Amino acid sequence: MEKEKIQYFKQKLINEQIRVRNLINQMKQNGVIDSNSEMATELSFYDNHPSDSATELFDKEKGIALKGNEKSMLNKIEDALKSIEDNSYGKCKSCGKSINEDRLEFTPYAENCIQCQKSIDDCIPAEHNNRCAEEDVLGTFFKYNDGDVGVDQEDTYQAVERFNKLDDIVEFYDDDDNGGYVEPIEKISNEQYKNQLPD
Repeated sequence: MEKEKIQYFKQKLINEQIRVRNLINQMKQNGVIDSNSEMATELSFYDNHPSDSATELFDKEKGIALKGNEKSMLNKIEDALKSIEDNSYGKCKSCGKSINEDRLEFTPYAENCIQCQKSIDDCIPAEHNNRCAEEDVLGTFFKYNDGDVGVDQEDTYQAVERFNKLDDIVEFYDDDDNGGYVEPIEKISNEQYKNQLPD
């Protein structure tokens, strides 16, 4: 690659490096990443609604993922700048051929040519094969492409649909034995409780 082109891509990489660092700093300032303040101020999570705790956890995980993505990009940019110094910039790390300049124009920190990157991407499992481990534990609930399905998503939906078609859903919940209370202890009023305390 010509020296002028190398200098052009070097400046492009430096500009991208500055942009990514500024983005990371902006995310830190806005509390998107590295923010434990809200979660750390609670002495106990007992009184929190589970959805509040889940939202805080989701935001924390999202921040970690965003930071990880930007750090990964920053590492690739730094590797590309090092490759300029050792005269290997623009060469595919897999096959050693030159990377197309149009690809470098779009992604100046590209490590592989299009063909090698496609091969690498094809090795990554497809999303439908990349299922969570909990589905194996659940067994019959989530069996894909298998004729021996016990209860699947469609069966669950149909059960909910049957419940929603009941004429009097309130009657379904009405329990005369407990007077509408879930636990018998809920029947005790504050006055009854105070009356049983020793004087």
